Amino acid sequence: MLKHVMTGAATLALLFAGPLHAQTGQSAPAPAPATKDADPALWVIKDADTTIYLFGTVHVLKPGLSWFDEAVKKAFDKSKEVVLELPDLDQTAIQQAVLARAPDKSGTPLSAKLPAEDKPLYEKAITEYGAPVGLSVPVMDRFKPWFAAITLTQLPLAKLGYDPSSGAEKVLTAAAKAANKPLSGLETIDQQLGYFDGLPESQQIKFLEITLKELPKSGETLGKMVDQWAAGNPEALGETINEGLREQPEIGAILLTERNKRWASWISERMKQPGVVFIAVGAGHLAGKDSVQNQLAAYKITPRRVKY
Repeated sequence: MLKHVMTGAATLALLFAGPLHAQTGQSAPAPAPATKDADPALWVIKDADTTIYLFGTVHVLKPGLSWFDEAVKKAFDKSKEVVLELPDLDQTAIQQAVLARAPDKSGTPLSAKLPAEDKPLYEKAITEYGAPVGLSVPVMDRFKPWFAAITLTQLPLAKLGYDPSSGAEKVLTAAAKAANKPLSGLETIDQQLGYFDGLPESQQIKFLEITLKELPKSGETLGKMVDQWAAGNPEALGETINEGLREQPEIGAILLTERNKRWASWISERMKQPGVVFIAVGAGHLAGKDSVQNQLAAYKITPRRVKY
């Protein structure tokens, strides 16, 4: 499950990009010079008067990875509008959305809801990863299990060298603004948070349990996925992500399959209008058997892989 959370909902990177730097007293680092070439996968859909590019993103990356160039940059430059999972949001809007859904008003601390064998993992993870940003068990105990899982997924990333400001969405958003391209989102932040908040509490707790067990391998896991993404290997990436969905297929259906179906429908409708559009969503949505590309078959639309 950690694998899909790392490449899935764009909300996750946005939730912590500003607050973590603020709480640690760090400013966002200056962009590093590109040191490693990456060629992530890109697809195109065309008819007589419409072109849609499909690009898979990773929401947090290490600085210095060169991916916004070659065919990806050419496709972006040709596009008249940019569509991401989420529209551009400021931290205030993000925090308001979180505070509307994440606090647990039941009166029962989160740690009291966990199985006894998971409590030491929960406390250890918060102590190890949360202390630098002022997070403690009493603070986390006030929130719902899904929010604890997401928070703990994100916290180790800065220590591992990942920077939310280097994530693909941040780069694409800045480039769209600089070029005065219209920028919109396929979903709202309330929708994305709602996918997690709408889960039965038992599934949220299972989600947190799996996250706690996978945290020690988070650096290895994300590194593997970034390498597969950078190599333009969506088949391998799909297999890696699917490994993390086997334990909770019902969450996979909500976070991946159903969203892909809705986005395929959106693309089908957008193809009826002329123009050139650059769509960028989490790379997990463009990989595996339930990918957006495969869902488009229902509309007799076949994306073509751009070779470069």
